[in-house]
Amino acid sequence: MAEQTRAEDIANRLRRSILHGTLPPGAPIKERDTAAEMGVSRTPMREAIRIIANEGLVLLRPARSPVVASPTLAEVRDAIEVLSALEMLSVRLACDRATEADLDEIRRLERELSDNFTTLDDIDRFEVDMAFHLAIVRAAHNPALAETHQSYLGRLWRARFLSARRKSSRDSVVSQHRAIVAGLEARDSAAAQASLQAHLDRLLANVRAFFETGTETEIGPAPSDAD
Repeated sequence: MAEQTRAEDIANRLRRSILHGTLPPGAPIKERDTAAEMGVSRTPMREAIRIIANEGLVLLRPARSPVVASPTLAEVRDAIEVLSALEMLSVRLACDRATEADLDEIRRLERELSDNFTTLDDIDRFEVDMAFHLAIVRAAHNPALAETHQSYLGRLWRARFLSARRKSSRDSVVSQHRAIVAGLEARDSAAAQASLQAHLDRLLANVRAFFETGTETEIGPAPSDAD
């Protein structure tokens, strides 16, 4: 396996540990110990840490172990405002610029989440959800927008995951995704943006509730259709 590919694989494993809370906010990531636990060498581990540090998930410290980022509510709120604006711009541009191949990929991801919502585990479900949003950003065909969105999405990876895990209606999430797809297919910017806004409205409220409780007591596994 190429060193870059190995580092990306390790970075993905570290992201999952952060999402699961195995590596909670403020926890140090000791390069040697973590590499030994994963059965990898320190060189790709060092690069993996650099990758997730660039995404804002980890803070690098001179001559000390890096730590998992622990942003304040104000920092998260500010980033959510920017991310939401970027996604709204993305869906508007995608209505004009998306190719049929782009729309096919967005439809595929919408169906994958809808068909497997109750069987996927928390992280797999979340990753499909984020892939859906990233596909819309790519369909805007604006590299500068995509790069900026990726940066803010990285900073909000755990916050968005915690929001996605909060107990909510499966039907609501699925119907909002379908409405977004319908707006894109119709090239109806106003409808697509309204549907996306409804989908994003929960994010800040969910994150604020998490900060207020300081726990995940209201965050649980995906609800079944009976919830």
